[in-house]
Amino acid sequence: MTPLPFFTANQPQASPPPRIKYYYQDPLAVEKLSQHLADHLQELNPDGEHPIVVVCIGTDRSTGDCLGPLVGTNLLHLPNLPFAVYGTLDEPVHASNLAEKLDYIKARHKEPVIIAVDACLGQSENVGAITLAAGALRPGAGVNKNLPAVGDIHFTGIVNVGGYMEYFVLQNTRLSIVVRMAQQIASAIYQGICCLYQHQNIAVAQGLQ
Repeated sequence: MTPLPFFTANQPQASPPPRIKYYYQDPLAVEKLSQHLADHLQELNPDGEHPIVVVCIGTDRSTGDCLGPLVGTNLLHLPNLPFAVYGTLDEPVHASNLAEKLDYIKARHKEPVIIAVDACLGQSENVGAITLAAGALRPGAGVNKNLPAVGDIHFTGIVNVGGYMEYFVLQNTRLSIVVRMAQQIASAIYQGICCLYQHQNIAVAQGLQ
């Protein structure tokens, strides 16, 4: 199997599933996001040869920007995680340590498939939307930070309205929205990866019969 490029989207010849968006209030959001995530991972890692790593970006010092650390913390509370998690409320991955953390992940995990998670700002009608797409995200782009791109797949949560005084907006985002979005994203990641591994284990077992 051709090694996956690190922190990039899938190989150009592949056709990844399209970008999708669901609002956190949608009762089917977790189910749909987890299904699409499993599809993305099947494209990237059909044989399950590559470890999966979730990188949750953000800081606990900003209400809006704590979406990523909340996702990471929620994931660590789930049982028997079949993947690694970086970025929690206790140990956030943010602008100051992102490059260092990526070097550490690259050294510790051989050719991983990276799922990145980050908060973002958007139009008022999209606040509360969770998006899932193939390829890397660029954390900090909305606040003019030049940070490394992260991810083979990425989730973003639109936590507030962008376009003006982004730092102030992030600091004054409603925590209740961020907490609920983080719960939805964490559940979708957990269910999507577990579903993928269950499918791959079944396929392997059938091939041995």
